[in-house]
Amino acid sequence: MAMIRLLKPLEYYERKYGTWAWGFNKLYLMMEKQHNRGQEGAGIATVSLTKAPGTEYMFREKAEGKDAITEIFSRVRKEMAGQLYMGHLRYSTTGKKGLTYVHPFLRRNNWRAKNLCLCGNFNMTNIDEVFKALTEQGQSPRIYSDSYITLELMGHRLDREAERLYEEACMKGFKGTDITDYIEDHIEMQNVLRTTMCHYDGGYVMCGMTGSGEMFAMRDPWGIRPAFYYRNEEIIAVASERPVLQTTFDLQTDDVRELEPGNALLIRKSGSVSLQQITHHPLLTSHKCSFERIYFSRGSDKDIYLERKRLGEQLTPVIMQSINYDIPNTVFSYIPNTAEVSFYGMTDGIRKSLPYGGRLEGADVRIEKVVWKDIKLRTFISDGTERNDLAAHVYDITYGALRPHEDNLVIIDDSIVRGTTLKESIFKILDRLRPKKIVMVSSSPQIRYPDYYGIDMSRLEELCAFRAAIELNLTCCSSQEGGGNERPRQLRGKDLINYIYRKCKEAPLAENHVRHIYEPFTVEEINRKIVEILRPEGMKTPVELVFQSIEGLHKACPDHRGDWYFTGHYPTPGGIRLCNEAFIKYVELNYKDYVWNCSHLECQESIGRTAPESIENESEDPTSRS
Repeated sequence: MAMIRLLKPLEYYERKYGTWAWGFNKLYLMMEKQHNRGQEGAGIATVSLTKAPGTEYMFREKAEGKDAITEIFSRVRKEMAGQLYMGHLRYSTTGKKGLTYVHPFLRRNNWRAKNLCLCGNFNMTNIDEVFKALTEQGQSPRIYSDSYITLELMGHRLDREAERLYEEACMKGFKGTDITDYIEDHIEMQNVLRTTMCHYDGGYVMCGMTGSGEMFAMRDPWGIRPAFYYRNEEIIAVASERPVLQTTFDLQTDDVRELEPGNALLIRKSGSVSLQQITHHPLLTSHKCSFERIYFSRGSDKDIYLERKRLGEQLTPVIMQSINYDIPNTVFSYIPNTAEVSFYGMTDGIRKSLPYGGRLEGADVRIEKVVWKDIKLRTFISDGTERNDLAAHVYDITYGALRPHEDNLVIIDDSIVRGTTLKESIFKILDRLRPKKIVMVSSSPQIRYPDYYGIDMSRLEELCAFRAAIELNLTCCSSQEGGGNERPRQLRGKDLINYIYRKCKEAPLAENHVRHIYEPFTVEEINRKIVEILRPEGMKTPVELVFQSIEGLHKACPDHRGDWYFTGHYPTPGGIRLCNEAFIKYVELNYKDYVWNCSHLECQESIGRTAPESIENESEDPTSRS
């Protein structure tokens, strides 16, 4: 998302910068600099504070496709003359596509103060509950999506705020347009936000503006989704990433401020600015998303750049061991493009571990660009029906980059989520080079759990680490029969799947029961099973997987502790509930006959006696049981 509030008349910018469209052009630049965050569609909106009644003062335009930004800005210009600007780029994380779902969303009214335009970076985990609350008030939203439901709920609260001020103005003796002016001058958006956002569970940065000139950006109380802002005497600007503001307005790192969790940046019609605490996280701890740092945000941010380098460098000891310290006969590479920075950290770490100032017997670390991405296409976000076919054609290799059967190949990626691209494309093409061994490195830990706060990882069975854990359980023997005396941690196999399923059904909010599925196995065992799952038929080269540890993640990104993808520690009740529900759906779809029609009474009794101990007492890293 991107927002700009001009604090001077348009004539000021025309005199100083040569065009009234200075703010409009800055919005374009901010959106292009965030194109990596949304390729499905884009939308912009503006509000003019100087238009007379009977003329359009609130304008919005939307388009679909990867060229949506260019399309919008090329066809609208004069219509976008205003003081308030808002833009949005969309990634679908719900499977819902089409122009209907492209932000911003607009709620119309003849009262300027009751017009509301909304956009955001969010996924709500309790939208069913919010929808129920709306319908119980008598409302009937036209579209069932978190965006539209939020628009209607917030619009309803904005109406109530305007009506409160209407009654107040009448009591003061105002009449006619004086009442209108009173409402517009006294709207308190913090009231609207407090009575709206208290209903939500999820990760969000919610941005909006009203027809009367109020503007706001609000961050969720857990700090899951990021937001940054800049202010001077001419403008106030908000974006999802800090470098966007730095580049657009030629700023230093310290010029840009981060919007704190639970806070709202409020800009009044008059241009006055305030920060208000709207919601509070009961634990008073931040859960800023670590995956933003690993993958989603641009690496040009100063802190993110250093963090990604640390993520790569910290893997050096494990990588050295995996190649048996044979540096002269090893080629190092990465899979473009988001892993490039962690690749620099990895190779720096390799050099530091060698004698002679980073050289070994006169030869430097061998670096080659082995894999090329032919088209700008993210299979990570594509529909499941399209992903396999796309993945097979995204990458190509540099032939002759290494010596067949002599050289190891170490290749780093930022993350391994589904493994689709590895199985359908990368492993196949790397095998053509005939390396002695492939060491596939992930700068992030194993992604074991879905994300429900904004990034498209919603189904357990899509995650290769989860599939590996399930297969390990299905191929290992069940718990000891009649095992009232065995240790609780020995529960495994189908017995463990059955136990987790029943706990998810009985207590979906108590804890993330899915975490138990990984408990019987070490990281190395899961790694080996992932290789079996992802290894294409006919592949000859040996493959080893190396993942970042949880401790390594927290050491590299100390201020971003949101690690639910890796540990299952969801910061909100909605995340816990959805993960448990995902397991229920998975089991009922795949193992229905065994699980809840189980006739193994001894097994059932054994499960009741051998429930896993709470894993809340483990060390912070549940993957450390090597």
